[in-house]
Amino acid sequence: MSNFLLKTEPTEYSIDDLKREKVTSWFGVRNYQARNIIRDDMKVGDVCVIYHSSCAIPSAVGIGKVVKEAYPDKTQFDKNSPYYDKGSSVENPRWMSVDIQFIEKFATPITLTQMRTVDALSDMRLLVRGNRLSVLPITLTHLKKICARATGC
Repeated sequence: MSNFLLKTEPTEYSIDDLKREKVTSWFGVRNYQARNIIRDDMKVGDVCVIYHSSCAIPSAVGIGKVVKEAYPDKTQFDKNSPYYDKGSSVENPRWMSVDIQFIEKFATPITLTQMRTVDALSDMRLLVRGNRLSVLPITLTHLKKICARATGC
């Protein structure tokens, strides 16, 4: 089993949205490296830390798990979607989605600033300058340390 960190902007899709919907398609990823992680690495049962980014206090806010492995992201074919990709085809889709199930919301999230103070997280790709990927692999140690610092995990 692997572990991942999934970034989302809370104004677009938050942990509360995932909690309400229970399962969602994790769509809209438009970076080839992140797409490859979704396509090649994410498997049913993998644990995902849900992370709110591009907000006042970026934080790990909860846990989800993969319940459906990679399949073509339908938004790439929708001309009305902001994620439309005219170069992608049904026969050869560029972009992939996975389905994520809500597991829990942290009572007290762990902020990016707090993560930077945890030695065991120092090698986590999220904390590396310039890393902008929205899907990141994390180790079991990273997952355990995040859960140990967040209340409700």
